[in-house]
Amino acid sequence: MASNTAKLDTVRLKIPVGTEDLADLKIGTVVYLDGLIMTGREGVYQRLLGDGMAPPDDLKRIANVNFHCSPAASVNRDGSFNMGAVTATASFRFAKWLPKWFELSGCKIIIGKGGMSEADYKNIFVPAGAIYLTTVGYGTGALLGRGIKRVQAVHWLEDLGIAQAMWLLEVENFGPLLVES
Repeated sequence: MASNTAKLDTVRLKIPVGTEDLADLKIGTVVYLDGLIMTGREGVYQRLLGDGMAPPDDLKRIANVNFHCSPAASVNRDGSFNMGAVTATASFRFAKWLPKWFELSGCKIIIGKGGMSEADYKNIFVPAGAIYLTTVGYGTGALLGRGIKRVQAVHWLEDLGIAQAMWLLEVENFGPLLVES
């Protein structure tokens, strides 16, 4: 049996990313991230975009990477958080929110699983100059958790719960993720 010796392109991006950082990425490129990412899904989108609440911080300043996920977090004795794992959730469910989200947040990367429709890539991501990164396979939550160095902040935890709250996560060598759009 022949072995496959093809190598995947791999890049490491520093957040916040600029349009120039994304311009040369190709479908299938393996990406690792360093910097600050935020989590946000239907609870966050409903609050900010549906209900018109003010963001807890200047989103364009804090991070331009949004991870659709459910964290596995616990509280340490000192009140800080430990996030040992983080599991992506299906992003296609949030397509209706993304045009406004890109405008409000300045987001350039969405991370999730399951991808988006071709029409969503064309009509939502391309005009925003944004890309979609997908997690690699199932069962990678603990692997991704190793890339989370610190929980910088969490917003709306009491109201929305662990999965729906907005988490600001300092990450290093966070991945592997694959360019899907």
